[in-house]
Amino acid sequence: MGTVPVDHTGKRLDLAGTRDFTRPGAGEQRRARLAAYGRSWLGDLWDEAVASMRGVHDQGVALAAVGSLARGDGGPLSDYDLVLVHDGRSMSSSDVTALADRIWYPVWDAGVRLDHSVRTLGECRTVASADLSAAVGMLDLNWVAGDPVVVSGIRASIAHDWRGNARKRLPELRESLEARHQRHGDLTTSVEPDLKEARGGLRDMTILRSLTAAWLADRPHGDVDAAYGRLLDIRDALHVVTGRGRDRLGREDQDGVAALLGHLDQDALLTEVVECARSINFALDGTFRRAAQSQRARTLRVGPRRPVLYPLGYGLYEHDGEVVLGPGLSPRGDSLLTLRAAAVSARRRLPLAPATVANLTRDLVEPTRPWTPEIRDAFVDLLAAGPGLRQVWESLDLAGAVALWVPEWKAVRSRPQRNAVHRHTVDRHLIETVVEASQSRAEVDRPDLLLVVALLHDIGKIAGVHDHAVEGAPVAANIARRMGFVGDDVDVIELLVREHLTLVDLATRRDAQDPATVRALVDAVEGRRDILDQLAVLTEADAIAAGPKAWTTWRAGLVAELVRHTRAQLGEHHIVPAEPADATALLGPDAVDDVAMGIAYVHVVPTARGASIQIADRDRLGLFADTVGLLAATGVVVRTARVRTADGVAVNTWEVECPIGDLPNPQDVSRGLGLLAAGDRGPLRALERRRRTPVPDAPGTRATVIPGGSADATVIEVRSADRPGLLRDIGMTFAKCGLAVRSAHVATYAGQSLDTFYVTAAGGRPVEPPGVAQVIAALIDACDN
Repeated sequence: MGTVPVDHTGKRLDLAGTRDFTRPGAGEQRRARLAAYGRSWLGDLWDEAVASMRGVHDQGVALAAVGSLARGDGGPLSDYDLVLVHDGRSMSSSDVTALADRIWYPVWDAGVRLDHSVRTLGECRTVASADLSAAVGMLDLNWVAGDPVVVSGIRASIAHDWRGNARKRLPELRESLEARHQRHGDLTTSVEPDLKEARGGLRDMTILRSLTAAWLADRPHGDVDAAYGRLLDIRDALHVVTGRGRDRLGREDQDGVAALLGHLDQDALLTEVVECARSINFALDGTFRRAAQSQRARTLRVGPRRPVLYPLGYGLYEHDGEVVLGPGLSPRGDSLLTLRAAAVSARRRLPLAPATVANLTRDLVEPTRPWTPEIRDAFVDLLAAGPGLRQVWESLDLAGAVALWVPEWKAVRSRPQRNAVHRHTVDRHLIETVVEASQSRAEVDRPDLLLVVALLHDIGKIAGVHDHAVEGAPVAANIARRMGFVGDDVDVIELLVREHLTLVDLATRRDAQDPATVRALVDAVEGRRDILDQLAVLTEADAIAAGPKAWTTWRAGLVAELVRHTRAQLGEHHIVPAEPADATALLGPDAVDDVAMGIAYVHVVPTARGASIQIADRDRLGLFADTVGLLAATGVVVRTARVRTADGVAVNTWEVECPIGDLPNPQDVSRGLGLLAAGDRGPLRALERRRRTPVPDAPGTRATVIPGGSADATVIEVRSADRPGLLRDIGMTFAKCGLAVRSAHVATYAGQSLDTFYVTAAGGRPVEPPGVAQVIAALIDACDN
């Protein structure tokens, strides 16, 4: 409406009591009064127009509304979108035109912005068929005055056509939605958002309702309705502050809107906008997915149709493109199961089904402090999942799980960043940094620490904080302790958060070749090469996540140069695990007897995480490959392992998780090793089926020789993305190269396998230098498939 909404009779819009934006519910009540007044006023105009035309009656003709007036959610200065509909028979075209003019002109005279049309039933259907946006709009068609039968008939016909053409219209709707978002941006990233047209805005709620009208899927209610109402309140406040019916929340208007709504400042206002947009956008994505599933079900249904479930481990299954809980599995507020489900979902790029999210988070309780190693490992595995982390983190965050695990997250959640470099809110930037860091986790010794720091490096970026790095460091340390990290791990996390801006600041503001600059960086990382490697990866991930302005070719070159000089100053850094002590002395009589008879000894002890498995067998070429292959075939996931060979006997201890639920049967493992030793590869067939699933977005493998690692063996370190059969591929590579694995340290951090092998050539000698390069190349090829 205009600034002074009045009709030609002098009636004014009564806004008394409607500008109290701070009182809960006032916005909805005001909008209801605005809609009631608008309908009443238009009804009076209709009666006067019909009465003024001699011989004209309102049978077969009516005035209808679409848009905000039809829905009853218009703001103080929203426009009117009216349609004069008629049956094409009851009134001549000239009379229809004259009647329309008697409606439109008084509306214009009152200063109301008006979008108008005159159509028959057939014309409405034709327009809706040809114009997708018109079809969506006419789903809200609502009677205002005149013959209600005409309006109800048109509305029913439009809805029928919409449902009948849903299969064709759904892809069109998705395409038009993405095109609009591309034009108008995203409410969660813009500091001057378009409240109506941007992603997560008011228009998206109309699309959400149109999907429900297609009878393909119901939409979420509750939180998303509340979010829509809050966005309407913000839009209404914008109308009042500016005196114009605009939808873009400009910087110059944010203080006034914030004050009118009772927010402390502009940032608090934008935080609420982002929160609302996230709820609407998440609901829209999920409803689109439900609608697509419904269409597939209609297409494929032939008689009774049972759900098809594909096992994913830990009692989870894939069903219709989503991760669901298996039959009879009850979460019971289990954070471990929730984290495992989230990691499976993120790694496979399969969303968690809405019902699964609800079941996992309904009774979720905070983990005991400190977290158990199982929960901490599952949390880090989730962080290491790659790009799929974004969607699953959003679903868990909206469900309240993230704030339960990391209460400090609430202070940065949806918080805007008024910085030309940053393109995301603080919390989204943290997740983007984790995703970027996960791609380079092979560059560091402890990828688990890297990913936790990536998640927490801006945790101090809250209201009133001047130096978020300095003030966030102790906060991050407290969170790390709660997660179960101890000692040096906590110190490293705290240091990296405190110094996460140091490298880029030194590189861009000082001379990288100046010894003083190098000394400053050496001091910042406390003279440790491993911390420098962590800081280098974190700096790049942080900058890339911020946006293209933060990581230019120039900046990247300066950072790389300073890191190169500092590494030269610090020298090489290799942590060489000592070879395990002679484990054969720890074998009991049963194990000694079995090995003496040529039978593999296997002992399985259940643990909180899964199982500890001890295996002893006569050493032979390829034994390591066969052992890890057989364990992988049973479905276990190796977390750590220690391998030692002495006096012709190999003694291995494996700490494993059991996603499929059942512990390996010792007799089956022993029998399988015997068959493999005899040349029967049958026990590994299950592994060949499991390993066909590729690891998406996995960082490349790094294999290096550690100089001086051992006087009588060649020490090789392998860093590669963990996957079924990885260790067997490594073991087979050594066997094909004629190398024996004398001992090994196997560890998996954040989905990354960091393994150190002591290998020997024929005669128990170290590998000759010419052969080392061939082995390294073969290892990389085998790990990367």
